[in-house]
Amino acid sequence: MLFPIVNKPLLQWTFERLAKNNVSEAILATSYRTEILFKQYRIPRCGIHITYSRDPLRKPLGTGGPIRKAEKLIGHREPFLVLNGDIFAETDYQAILKEHEKNGATATIALHEVEDPSRYGVAELARDAHIKTFVEKPPPGTAPSNLINAGVYVLSPKIFQYIPKKRGVSLEREVFPKLVAEGKLYGHVLSGLWMDIGKPEDYLKINRKMLDLVADQQRYKVSSEVEVRKPVAIDRDVSIGKGSKIGPHAILGRDVVVGKDVHIKDSVAFPRAVICDSASVDNAIIGEGAAIGRNVKIGKNCVIGDHAKIGDNVSLAEGVLICPANEVSKSVLTACRNC
Repeated sequence: MLFPIVNKPLLQWTFERLAKNNVSEAILATSYRTEILFKQYRIPRCGIHITYSRDPLRKPLGTGGPIRKAEKLIGHREPFLVLNGDIFAETDYQAILKEHEKNGATATIALHEVEDPSRYGVAELARDAHIKTFVEKPPPGTAPSNLINAGVYVLSPKIFQYIPKKRGVSLEREVFPKLVAEGKLYGHVLSGLWMDIGKPEDYLKINRKMLDLVADQQRYKVSSEVEVRKPVAIDRDVSIGKGSKIGPHAILGRDVVVGKDVHIKDSVAFPRAVICDSASVDNAIIGEGAAIGRNVKIGKNCVIGDHAKIGDNVSLAEGVLICPANEVSKSVLTACRNC
């Protein structure tokens, strides 16, 4: 929820869209530590009143448990929205609420069509929009359709009757199949932009898409000795050295420092990252406060964790993941997780 999309936290994008749909209150299901992070980041709330419902640290509650835990905060007066925290979706929340109420549903799932549904919950939709079948992560080639659970729900207060108290509960595996059997689960197909940002390649893809859409709104100042290949997004207080080439589709967060003769394209650098002279970053994610040495080459779909350090002259092959605060002094020539 804090990952930036074109230098704006995903949570802020969500607040903005909720506000446009006349939503005035949101409850964030978080751990105590995550709540502290949210407050530290001071994300604009767009006029939305925020309440926190804390999950226990040592007892994960799954996708359904946090909803039951927040029952008193939610109340029993009217249907409510539930949004997954790792989804970017251009959703008309008012439209899905109206469909939910018209159908008299206990739960309505926003659905999105994808080529490979095996990573997700998959729904088979009837003509009247009720869901005939719901299967969580079916094996490739066995899905009943290409309509997947888009991570946006409208739930009526009756849902609390289906979620046991004080234990982890999976909506997808325990609750939705019961609602299907009772004819109380409905679907609403989304038509706008949707992306699950859980994988590095998907996170980079949504940044590219959004950068294309908002490129004309980007304002930045760079030296005439820096080559900028649009579209790019460069946040405040970014320093870029002579002879560097930035873009296309490069996003630099606040206080990023880029040395001389650096090439960065199709990549996202989080705030306070340092990328030293003659480094090359292609289709990668550079974490907050990470330090990239001189003459470093970072390949496609690499992820450099927050505050990690990559030594001079190191090459990282495609798909290498460097864990936060880890130090790498030798080249990594095969995809792996380096912790």
